[in-house]
Amino acid sequence: MANIYTTAVKEAEAELVVKRSRFLAAVKPVTTEKDALIFLDKIRQKHWNASHNVYAYILRENNLMRYSDDGEPGGTAGMPVLDMMKKSGLTDLIIVVTRYFGGVLLGTGGLVHAYSAAAKAGVEAAGIVDMVLCREITLQCEYTLLGKLQNEISKWKEVISGEAIYTERVELPLYLPVDLAEQFCTAITEKMNAKVLIKTGGTMFYPSKR
Repeated sequence: MANIYTTAVKEAEAELVVKRSRFLAAVKPVTTEKDALIFLDKIRQKHWNASHNVYAYILRENNLMRYSDDGEPGGTAGMPVLDMMKKSGLTDLIIVVTRYFGGVLLGTGGLVHAYSAAAKAGVEAAGIVDMVLCREITLQCEYTLLGKLQNEISKWKEVISGEAIYTERVELPLYLPVDLAEQFCTAITEKMNAKVLIKTGGTMFYPSKR
């Protein structure tokens, strides 16, 4: 599995009106197909009286891609939404575009453009973020060394700092991209003359600071 992926920042919605038809794009970052289907069901229930509830989702889990035209002519709805996601490099994401028919036929090209544009508007409303696989690192030092240690940490713009714990010593929880973790630990050991206790833990995806 890759150490970085791109997805939406948050759940969001956007609306596009084309020749009196309303296209409502609902976007949600998800990590499993179960979560994607739960969201899809939620939108279907919310817009039970809509003409169509078109969807597409891409997941890192099993490299999964799914889409549905939900009654629109084949290839004019779900596929354009999926293509927009693929071209933008997005994953772990579901987009549901609900259409309320306005009485004017859009034609094949019009439908493709409308569904793609609505999906894009939804993604823009949600925002895009790169998620980076980070290693948990905990640093412990004496209070007298805290200032120097914080100065050394500040030289690494990729560091994500947690909340410090103050007991007999200072404990600083950090997260750093896995490909930089070893280099960081070596540098801290050298700069602090091995007076800092370093513990490494598990990994977790965090929004990139780059």
